[in-house]
Amino acid sequence: MEKREAFASRLGFILVSAGCAIGIGNVWKFPYICGMYGGAAFIVMYLIFLVLLGFPILVSEFAVGRGSRFGMGRAFEKLEPKGTKWHNLKWISIVGCFLLMSFYTMVGGWMLYYAYLEISGRLSGLSVEQVGGVFTEMLGQPLTMGFWAFIAIVISFGICALGVKNGVEKITKIMMSLLIVLMVALAIHSATLPNAGDGYRFYLVPDFKGVKEQGLGTAIFAAMSHAFFTLSLGIGAMEIFGSYLGKEKKLGGEAISVMALDTFVALTAGFIIIPACFAFGVQPDSGPSLLFITLPNLFNQMAGGKIWGAMFFVFMSFAALSTIVAVFENLIATFMDMNGWKRSKSVGVNFVIVTAISIPAILGFNVLSKIQPLGDGTGIMDLEDFIVSYNLLPLGSLLFVMFCVRKNGWGFNNFLKEANTGSGLRFPKWSRAYMQYILPIIVTVVYLKGYYDFFVGEQTTVRILWMAFALLLLAVIFGVSLLTGRKKNNK
Repeated sequence: MEKREAFASRLGFILVSAGCAIGIGNVWKFPYICGMYGGAAFIVMYLIFLVLLGFPILVSEFAVGRGSRFGMGRAFEKLEPKGTKWHNLKWISIVGCFLLMSFYTMVGGWMLYYAYLEISGRLSGLSVEQVGGVFTEMLGQPLTMGFWAFIAIVISFGICALGVKNGVEKITKIMMSLLIVLMVALAIHSATLPNAGDGYRFYLVPDFKGVKEQGLGTAIFAAMSHAFFTLSLGIGAMEIFGSYLGKEKKLGGEAISVMALDTFVALTAGFIIIPACFAFGVQPDSGPSLLFITLPNLFNQMAGGKIWGAMFFVFMSFAALSTIVAVFENLIATFMDMNGWKRSKSVGVNFVIVTAISIPAILGFNVLSKIQPLGDGTGIMDLEDFIVSYNLLPLGSLLFVMFCVRKNGWGFNNFLKEANTGSGLRFPKWSRAYMQYILPIIVTVVYLKGYYDFFVGEQTTVRILWMAFALLLLAVIFGVSLLTGRKKNNK
């Protein structure tokens, strides 16, 4: 087995971890739901839940990684009490990472393709309908999507093949630095557009009337859900970077730094998109239509729109690739830890697997479009996303928390010792009761509410069946944690 690598700097760890957290959802979802649910009122709720939910789970992942010095392939096995079976749940992480990459590589390819279209000027001068037609045409061409997804896969595995210091850390630091510079430049440009002030008011001024119209409970849950999902917790994507981290700093401060950078990008995306939409009288959308139809049309109306459009999609490509690189590194390290492989062999095997499993999502928009696994209008990508986002992320997060606090798991004292090794912000000892009893309830509510909302338009029988399935999965996680063994780790 190769010697464990480590990050060369604290900044590298923070930028790589934040790069994993920063993804497409920061751009195509956060600004829209922020404006919908009361602007600054929503941001305050979001930040509160980011601390209540994201912070302890993120520290848990980092602690498991640094405490074990392994990825999820062997982390639980190293830390669990003898005779327990927590390590059997590592497959939540492994399957989750593969499933996420089965469609995220395709989305990364979309970003690269649109960066190419903007740089080459192929979107310039097109009508609104023609811009929409470009996206529709792309979805109908499996070879085009496959080519650009393959490019994203090759670039990302190429970075990982260079190692943690010389590849993942060094190149991600460059991508993240350029991403931040591009975002700030785009945000400054949006501030110069006419009627930008109206966009800022929609985005930032507290609108309690808007919160009331949407329903306070709905707004609170929207803030809770986005705070939970924004950091991509639960499948070990963050745990792996803890395993490369030194003992110089306490993990609470590192988690705050990662969360702050992720939030900065989400907020800055709003400063780019919302004023631009108001400047040209366009309703800000959420989802792919915002990125691939609404925004290219806005760039076509701007002076120098080709330049701003190219900058935007280069920035989006960096955001997508930083996430892909992070998850690829998790998979590569998992195979290295479990099988004792060299990095080169693990890269080669995972390259083949990821390339193969990326094909169904691509074909789901064209050749296999008749397959609608979750109802009319859904595709293979929707199923893959549903399994990851609505199941493996929340259940995996629940697993990390319970492993760190339960007596038959790693145990809270061991977790706390690891989290508070080094200098910096201490993780509070009084949080034990919160993590053991309250946090699992909150995660469970987010998980079940997500299921309910996803199938709210379905027939009652279908909703009941899906909710029963959700409860079954939840029971499995709780059952394993309770019955995994009776060894007590530390009181």
